Amino acid sequence: MLLTIALLLFATFGANVVMGSMGLGGFLGDVSEMLTLFAATIFFVAVILQKEAAEKKPK
Repeated sequence: MLLTIALLLFATFGANVVMGSMGLGGFLGDVSEMLTLFAATIFFVAVILQKEAAEKKPK
């Protein structure tokens, strides 16, 4: 679930960057763009930490 959220947020960021580079004008402002990328990073790190904890858990 967290990985899906991270991917959706990163896709939103990527779409905004592509639209801005094509001259179509991005749909996010500067601060919104930064917060979107920051949130995607936080969710991605949470996924990585969960996977590491699951690997270290004794079976």
